[in-house]
Amino acid sequence: MTQGRSTPFTRRSFVGLVAAGLVGAATACTNDGTPDGDQQVVVSFLDEPGATAVLPAGNPAEIALTLSAAIFETAHVAVVATEDTAEALAPLATTAQLPLLIGTDQAVADELSRLGAATIVTADGTDLTELGEDLEILDVDPAAEDAAGPLPEVSIDETPTTAALLLDPDQELALDAVVARALVEAAGGTVTEVPGGDPRISGDTITAAQDAAGADPASGVFALGDSFGDAEQVIARLTAAMTVPQLPGGGQIAFPHRRMIAAYGTPGSASLGILGEQDLPATIERVQQLVADYEPHSDTPVVPAFEIITTIASSEQGGDGDYSSELSVETLREWVDGAGEAGVYVVLDLQPGTTDFLTQAKLYEELLLQPHVGLALDPEWRLKPGQRHMAQIGSVTAAEVNEVITWLADLTAENSLPQKVLILHQFRLSMITDRQDLDTSREELAITLHADGNGAPGDKLATWNTLQTDLPEGIFMAWKNFYDEDSPTFTPEETYAVEPRPWFVSYQ
Repeated sequence: MTQGRSTPFTRRSFVGLVAAGLVGAATACTNDGTPDGDQQVVVSFLDEPGATAVLPAGNPAEIALTLSAAIFETAHVAVVATEDTAEALAPLATTAQLPLLIGTDQAVADELSRLGAATIVTADGTDLTELGEDLEILDVDPAAEDAAGPLPEVSIDETPTTAALLLDPDQELALDAVVARALVEAAGGTVTEVPGGDPRISGDTITAAQDAAGADPASGVFALGDSFGDAEQVIARLTAAMTVPQLPGGGQIAFPHRRMIAAYGTPGSASLGILGEQDLPATIERVQQLVADYEPHSDTPVVPAFEIITTIASSEQGGDGDYSSELSVETLREWVDGAGEAGVYVVLDLQPGTTDFLTQAKLYEELLLQPHVGLALDPEWRLKPGQRHMAQIGSVTAAEVNEVITWLADLTAENSLPQKVLILHQFRLSMITDRQDLDTSREELAITLHADGNGAPGDKLATWNTLQTDLPEGIFMAWKNFYDEDSPTFTPEETYAVEPRPWFVSYQ
């Protein structure tokens, strides 16, 4: 037993245990018939479960051994199954609060010895002689109405384990999940489903992860399946779930767990898009109505967004000579703060002229430190020396985009921010050169390719399909609807009928 531990007891007829030879007969009892503080606990749980780990999918025997060693301190009665009988015996182990082990090899024998198991429960006449000659074997029928009837009554530690099991319901884990769930639930631990293996995906999974992880994500959390990554990733994601702000709509991952509908434009300028056609409150109301129009056609939650043209392509050089007019942080603050209060995501759109994207992005670092603010790069307006807006269509190299990716991802990680949307606008392949070299490895960012094509439906779809040719993995697709340039403008139902269904839709 762990030293210095206060051990509560539940009386479950110690007479039966004495008769079975599992505990000594010389046991003092209190006046109400419960055993006193010197009584031996027959099933007890470790005060400190093992270190957080990812359980090996496809090996239920190893899963059982790992969890038994990490959760149970003693168990004088244990359930031993084969892979054929494990599913049938699992409910019995859970109900009786006993460890479940699989197989008859030396590793199982060693674990039974560590537990101090003297009685083994099995089924279908499984031969357990290899586990030891002095074991009492109880062969039960797990399908019987009272399958636990033949079991000796045991005393269970009333202090449940703090261990938690994370399961990905999207994975076919079959017996693995049955075994893992049986052991954790037998000890009074929690079982949480985490679709996709990432606890940051929604407000519900974050709340569940916070409950599961307790005070220390590095201890007592067991994730089952490859989708969780390794133990380091599990700990990092659980820590984020406990500390990082959430995005509008909940969660800390932008896509694919939500879709966004955005008003595009710049404040006070009706000619650049619908965002500037009305004031802030009316724009919030307008984009919320757009979201309501899309929700019946979406299988994923839809949240409102602004895409604000923050640096505006100009025909004039301007004071800095870059043919780009930069809105001040103070001008944008009202819109960014108002959007955040209303649950609206904000994307700051850059049209840099002859300067580079990173130089302009850094001007808005103060705003990008807010959890609901992302970034968009518009290569159409990225000029080479000697080019002019509207005379040539601009372009950007993958290397320049990667500089922004590294900076923005680092900013996000260093300031414990939720994943940021990074949009790359494009309607010609030439607008992003060496696109295959884009760095899509940073999970701090949801990199999104925004198809800016306008015109007739056939033309828009042709652009959409062309832009997906040889698109690097890990990039999400976005779509733009134009009220004036499209003929006709796609309806919400038509927009969401596009394949693949766009994750981000903006209106200009």
